[in-house]
Amino acid sequence: MAVYEVDPLRDARWPQLLESDRRASVFHTPGWLEALRRSYGYTPVVFTTCAPHRDLTNGILFCRINSWLTGHRLVSLPFSDHCDLLSTDPEETAELTSFLGQMVCRERLKYVEMRPLSAFDDQPGFRKGDSFAFHSLDLRPSREQLFRKLHKSCIQRKIWRAQREGLKYERASTGEIVNKFYPLFAITRKRHGLPPPPISWLYNLLECLRDKAEIRLLSKGSEAVAGMLTISHKRTVIYKYGGSNPRFHNLGGTALLFWKTMSEAQERGIENLDLGRCDINNQGLIQYKERLGSTRSTLTYWRMPLAPFHARHYGWSLRMAKQIFMHSPALLRVQLGNRLYKHAG
Repeated sequence: MAVYEVDPLRDARWPQLLESDRRASVFHTPGWLEALRRSYGYTPVVFTTCAPHRDLTNGILFCRINSWLTGHRLVSLPFSDHCDLLSTDPEETAELTSFLGQMVCRERLKYVEMRPLSAFDDQPGFRKGDSFAFHSLDLRPSREQLFRKLHKSCIQRKIWRAQREGLKYERASTGEIVNKFYPLFAITRKRHGLPPPPISWLYNLLECLRDKAEIRLLSKGSEAVAGMLTISHKRTVIYKYGGSNPRFHNLGGTALLFWKTMSEAQERGIENLDLGRCDINNQGLIQYKERLGSTRSTLTYWRMPLAPFHARHYGWSLRMAKQIFMHSPALLRVQLGNRLYKHAG
């Protein structure tokens, strides 16, 4: 069984497969892939057993990352919490994963990484890598039922507080709202000990995904209080990025934004809120997502080969890097993000 390479940005068969496969997410779409290409220079590629003259019925999507800093590798997909392989036939899947193993040797790749949301049966050469907590929220119950599932003191009361404050609410997909949201995003990344991605990444997301991506923002007078970027695809809305000003945390802006997102998505017939992944040791974030009424599962990444991992050295390096980012000037953090993220993925 032969394996072929497909360009998902040019081959018309790829969007057709996405329409028919229920596992396809916004991370598979040409819009998301084009934003990755523009922002970080990654080259998307699909491997399939379908010949060029046949309909596309399966495929595994990757981005090629060629970095002098972090190595040459295939990742499915960079800056995407999950990306299922679109194949149901075990024989086809085995052929594709075997081909990937050959590529590791032939192209001297550091590794191939897959991030499937669905169950991934053990495939020769692949081993379990990082695991994360993944949360999703069923939006099909009534609005009243959804509100009752929110934690009373930590979420409901904050929503009521934000409503009493009369915060200004706006929702848009323009460059103007990106400029308002980005400082909040950068402040929040600093609290987490991380540099912010380049602002061009947000511009490209809104431009390439068009009406699928939007930013919600709350303001008190002329000052932005909290904001979040969400992406809609089929019957799912994805919470991708958030940011808030710590001076206004007592106003409950973040809780109100989540409630606005849930309510507006439900009105549009969306059935699921994807709250994304978080580190399994981040109990504070896990607890907050569960107080929204979400369900937790485990998201496991798979690698071929599984590179040696030295937990003590990695943990020390990560803590040191976070301390540097947290105490660096704002302009330096932005410059670090502009330079480093294309090597991350």
